Amino acid sequence: MAVDFSSRQNGTTTISQINVTPLVDVMLVLLVIFMVTAPIIQQGVQVNLPQTKAGAIQGKEEQLVVAMTRNGGIYLNDNPMKLEELGQKLRAIRQLQQSREVYLRADQDVRYGVVMKVVAEVKQAGIERLGMVTQPVVTQPTRREEG
Repeated sequence: MAVDFSSRQNGTTTISQINVTPLVDVMLVLLVIFMVTAPIIQQGVQVNLPQTKAGAIQGKEEQLVVAMTRNGGIYLNDNPMKLEELGQKLRAIRQLQQSREVYLRADQDVRYGVVMKVVAEVKQAGIERLGMVTQPVVTQPTRREEG
């Protein structure tokens, strides 16, 4: 898009145009920065999830995820905390939003009793909707044997 703001002073003509080259350069640099940093931001807490044949859950808003690592660490949306702190945080969140869902990402090697303590803490905070996050089962394609 070029705009002609011609002015004739002393017989010379000047044309003013918008130069978009610097704008394109800045946008390309920003694109590269976001492409490099996006995978780093999405890492989260490393948890070895159990595998199941359940389908994916569609989320509507920012999700509350409680993650449990193999060594007993508890995280609420990548923020480390103790079990007692988890209950307090979830109660405060529930007071702001009555119908929140919590998703539990527990490492498959975490003891069942420890997982149940976290589930009980979530329920005592008044959150009724608790989902368990798993990995989909990876099936190997079968080969036909030629005979």
